[in-house]
Amino acid sequence: MNIEAKLITSVVDGIKSLYGQEVPAAQVQLQKTKKEFEGHLTLVVFPFLKISKKGPEQTAQEIGEYLQNNEPAIASFNVIKGFLNLSIASSVWIDLLNTIHQNETYGIVPVTDASPLVMIEYSSPNTNKPLHLGHVRNNLLGKALANIVEANGNKVVKTNIVNDRGIHICKSMLAWQKYGNGETPESSGKKGDHLVGDYYVAFDKHYKAEVAGFMEKGMTKEEAEAASPLMNEAREMLVKWEAGDSEVRSLWSMMNSWVYAGFDETYQKMGVNFDKIYYESETYLEGKDKVLEGLKKGSFYQKEDGSVWADLTAEGLDHKLLLRADGTSVYMTQDIGTAKLRFDDYPINKMIYVVGNEQNYHFQVLSILLDKLGFEWGKGLVHFSYGMVELPEGKMKSREGTVVDADDLIEEMVKTARETSQELGKLDNCTPEEAENIARIVGLGALKYFILKVDARKNMTFNPKESIDFNGNTGPFIQYTYARIQSVLRKAAEAGIIVPNELPANVDLNEKEMGLVQMVADFATIVKQAGDDYSPSIIANYVYDLVKEYNQFYHDYSILREENQDVKLFRIALSTNISKVIHIGMGLLGIEVPNRM
Repeated sequence: MNIEAKLITSVVDGIKSLYGQEVPAAQVQLQKTKKEFEGHLTLVVFPFLKISKKGPEQTAQEIGEYLQNNEPAIASFNVIKGFLNLSIASSVWIDLLNTIHQNETYGIVPVTDASPLVMIEYSSPNTNKPLHLGHVRNNLLGKALANIVEANGNKVVKTNIVNDRGIHICKSMLAWQKYGNGETPESSGKKGDHLVGDYYVAFDKHYKAEVAGFMEKGMTKEEAEAASPLMNEAREMLVKWEAGDSEVRSLWSMMNSWVYAGFDETYQKMGVNFDKIYYESETYLEGKDKVLEGLKKGSFYQKEDGSVWADLTAEGLDHKLLLRADGTSVYMTQDIGTAKLRFDDYPINKMIYVVGNEQNYHFQVLSILLDKLGFEWGKGLVHFSYGMVELPEGKMKSREGTVVDADDLIEEMVKTARETSQELGKLDNCTPEEAENIARIVGLGALKYFILKVDARKNMTFNPKESIDFNGNTGPFIQYTYARIQSVLRKAAEAGIIVPNELPANVDLNEKEMGLVQMVADFATIVKQAGDDYSPSIIANYVYDLVKEYNQFYHDYSILREENQDVKLFRIALSTNISKVIHIGMGLLGIEVPNRM
């Protein structure tokens, strides 16, 4: 039984003994004592004033005295207005640390056969360009979310939908045909996704030049765009693709295979993976069938031009197009098709889509449509909506080639981590291989932590220099503290010190030590809260706060030089469990922590 549960029972007993009335446990509100007051847990006494028929101070005083006399966990108390601040006895904290020490995966709820299945979709790249900074935020959030949802006792399937069809893909294909001279990733030495992305930029450049030429001849912008031979050729290519033209399809397959090889390399660097990948080229026809089925059932309606629509006015929305007059599908149709295939493949209990906040309306509509079509998880689908990520210098545009490429960013982060670590002498005793591995761990840790510590719903500015600082709320600061604790534990092991499974309960702990045990114990609640709120930032900021407190403790107190043997053992056990929680917490965020630095 945890400390809070134990105290709630004692408060219920105390109120019955003092005032002769039963109160439900739910009425007993305990919260962490505010930093400026003495104590660990605070009881709010206002709900009991009707029962005690006394003022808040007197009621708090009486309950405090009862607890001190009857509950061994309470060492002392103080009253501030209607708040009863309770200090917990050292033996209780030691007992709690013993329990945590015996649990290797503290804070993680095991998955069982009966666990619900949650599917999480993230990444969703287009095959006409490489992954960029926006994708980095999406992938890191998706992977962290999958880890956190699983840590809360759910089976998780990580999935990706690749946008591998449409006019944007044809633009890259056409530009390669026209200007590529047979260039391949092998012949150019470029990653496949970069090569294809270059042709997407080339298409835009030639298209803009065509439009400008027509406008010089007196056409309006709209007329010039409609007259562009290049754009018309791209449209023709799309029609051929949809008709299954073998030449267009084989070019499409070849260029897509280049892109997938490039994506896989980037995913691997980021530490991101998927259990199942779906492709729009395989899902859009399924969506079409599902919409036509809905039309037959009367869930949707058809206009005279043959287009199919959903009337969502009863839900406070408007009319939504599902199939164009020419029978081609829209994004919504594709999402319905993908949902059908996924539901065929897995017994999904909940579906989470990790997609930017510009798609909020889309997912509101999708939820209603899937529910109308009979998908059990449609109504409860979660759109994990996140904000845009920018650089200090502003917005990015992929058509103009001004995007921050994910590969370049990762390379730059590792390079900066290498230089910063060398300057600070953190790689002095490392072999070249160790130094390179630490640079990779620190560079990626800095990138991931900086992105994940921000509330996902907010827009953010990613500042590479700030992220790699070894002080402050950064990945490297946490990683360095973890490595420092490992160094202490190695020295303890070398000195032959073995922490017993049960620490002696008679050690008199100081406030800092008790506070740290309380923070470590909070980890289980933090993991649950991050799962309930779908919020990786809760874990990131908790780990930072824990590390900050530990650093202060490390600075103020001896660990290995402590003369009292029992105190020394307690401090080594405390350090061990803090490092365990850092390791698990950062692991949930997809961040490695090095043993040496």
